[in-house]
Amino acid sequence: QVQLVESGGGLVQAGGSLRLSCAASGRTFSSYTMGWLRQAPGKEREFVAAVNWNGGSTSYADSVKGRFTISRDNAKNTVYLQMDSLKPEDTAVYYCAAYSSTSRYIVNRPSQYNNWGQGTQVTVSS
Repeated sequence: QVQLVESGGGLVQAGGSLRLSCAASGRTFSSYTMGWLRQAPGKEREFVAAVNWNGGSTSYADSVKGRFTISRDNAKNTVYLQMDSLKPEDTAVYYCAAYSSTSRYIVNRPSQYNNWGQGTQVTVSS
């Protein structure tokens, strides 16, 4: 198990940028696939992006490809989500999540993730 704490959310105008960070506890961070998922009001939680255990493989939702970049620093037990060209439809609570895996293959199904942070609000104004 890892404990996850997100930071970096806030209010930004459309076209702007934000960088989310997720700090993980535990000495096994490097054996987890790390992801970002989001949930907008009245909608189901959806996959945004994920990175495998060593950073060698990433996966993105079609809606954020080319705008968002996920990365990780295993020395700092931290995963990042750089969000550029933000749109009002990106408004949501963003969750950092993880599941144990040393595969290069990434599962984007939310039910696969069994470790979750408390979430951070991202609001994009038009």
